[in-house]
Amino acid sequence: MMEKRLVEIELNGRKLLVSPEATILEVAEQQGIDIPTLCHDPRLVPYASCWICVVRVPGAKGFVPACSTKVRQGMRITTDDADIHATRRMALELLLSNHYGDCRPPCSLACPSNIDVQGYIGLIANGRYREALALIKRDNPFPVAIGRVCPRPCEEACRRNLVDEPVAIDWLKRFVADLDLEAPQGYDPPLAVKTGRKVAIVGAGPAGLSAAYYLVQQGVEVTVYESEEKAGGMFRYGIPDYRLPQDTLDREIDTILRLGVQLKTGVRIGRDIEFRQLMERCDAVILAHGAWKSRGLRVKGEDRPGVIAGIEFLREVAQGARPGLGRKVAVIGGGNTAIDSARTAVRLGAGEVNLFYRRTDVEMPASALEVQEAVEEGVQFYYLVAPMMVQEKGKGLKSLKLIKMELGEPDSSGRRRPIPIEGSDFEVEVDTLITAIGQYSDTSFLESLDGLVDAKGYLICDPETGRTPIPGLFAAGDLVTGPDIAIRAIAGGKHAARAVAAYLRGEEYRIPREFLSRKEDFGELGADDYRDEPRVPRNKMKVVAPARRKSNFDEIEKGYSEKQALKEAARCMECGCQDVEECKLKSYAERYGADPLHFPGEIQRHPIDQSHPFIA
Repeated sequence: MMEKRLVEIELNGRKLLVSPEATILEVAEQQGIDIPTLCHDPRLVPYASCWICVVRVPGAKGFVPACSTKVRQGMRITTDDADIHATRRMALELLLSNHYGDCRPPCSLACPSNIDVQGYIGLIANGRYREALALIKRDNPFPVAIGRVCPRPCEEACRRNLVDEPVAIDWLKRFVADLDLEAPQGYDPPLAVKTGRKVAIVGAGPAGLSAAYYLVQQGVEVTVYESEEKAGGMFRYGIPDYRLPQDTLDREIDTILRLGVQLKTGVRIGRDIEFRQLMERCDAVILAHGAWKSRGLRVKGEDRPGVIAGIEFLREVAQGARPGLGRKVAVIGGGNTAIDSARTAVRLGAGEVNLFYRRTDVEMPASALEVQEAVEEGVQFYYLVAPMMVQEKGKGLKSLKLIKMELGEPDSSGRRRPIPIEGSDFEVEVDTLITAIGQYSDTSFLESLDGLVDAKGYLICDPETGRTPIPGLFAAGDLVTGPDIAIRAIAGGKHAARAVAAYLRGEEYRIPREFLSRKEDFGELGADDYRDEPRVPRNKMKVVAPARRKSNFDEIEKGYSEKQALKEAARCMECGCQDVEECKLKSYAERYGADPLHFPGEIQRHPIDQSHPFIA
């Protein structure tokens, strides 16, 4: 039998003897050289349709597709250079210009910690509750608390809004978290072997304890220092018990401490231990002490007795105090602290609680559900009004002078700026005025460290990783972002932990940037896009009636039953791609820096095809 004649080629400058029956792609694979391809399958005749596998061969008219071009004697092949790279990128961009699909679901992208929402809801729908919890805790160690208090940006982004109502993402998270809390043996993540490295964390709130949770899994010895008597931070001292009971919070905090995290409460940095000592004792330090300083109204009379800051009021009540507020209470502000203050005042027996906000309800940052429940409890809302002066009228009785506003052009926050209407001022009687217009962080104990705090008192650090100019010093939570929702503080703690772990290995952590295809990139979606989706009502959670709940601090939401959770999980439309972790198109788009919007134009909006399990 005559042996097949081999041909000599040059592949990336290296001479080879290969079979003339082989394609360039096959030879490259044999040599361990990766040439990207999307349309090639060894079981099919090469079609060369995607044009991602192009290579350079001198003498050919332009680039040639490696999957369908056979080698020949004397062929010189270059598998990658700047021009090949650019051509592959262009081919990818042409494909992506009509790629009407989502890599990841909008709910996960809207979550500050990018929790795999679609993944854990799918697990719940299949009764795999422990696996669902493990998936959640990969990005959020506080599902019990967040399942109760989050304002739910994920649900705002849920595509089911275009059909009927959003999936109850948060309540499903709470369902599996509460199940685990009641289980004889709760879920604990695996722990790495101890490394001998030590990290101190200042602040036992959502950010600090989240950082501790992720660091202890890396074998790091973690000690958390908390100035208050108990851990929890804003979870404990900024959120009333009717939303998050303290005993429930204690049990969730224990799921972190039992991993080996050391907690030292009643310890104030700068008073009980010098910050420099902390830096000397440890391999790294994370600052996560929150934003507890209240911003003033900057109006005359706000320093008078009977005017109290909202966050201080909530902390006092959380510590067991029941201050007398009088009959008429006014609250200034539009965030969740303002709403919580108003609802707490109702529970303390105030006869009349009025909340004043300088913009409209559309611009109000507070959770819509919190506002609705406050209205049900009797809180009166007044929009487009701002305080001018706190006045005394007789012994201990005050009045609040306000002025009506109108909205002008957008300010730096992107919201329209409120402008006073001349001559529209008026007065309301008040016994107690609660101010909740913002908070900021105390950085005074850091001012002696050069280059750490700017002229305005803000910490200087990388907003994504918390890395500061001082080696080994990191930050997370409200100290970095300013006052924000708890899930963003948790995300900050997670990324700070990863940054510290990288620092301890002598590396630098960066939040990975991934290519993402989104349907919204091709135009706004509407109800018509989901006209064939069956309408299925959202499963309502049992809530204590307003008349009963407003006289006490008992938890008002009762949680889902298993039957409700399974029905609700089935409402998820699974918007994200199920092949996202193994998708070649996504991987190549990241590798070559493809821009899906580079070639705009008309696209074909494919309907959701459920005809075969391989098409999803």
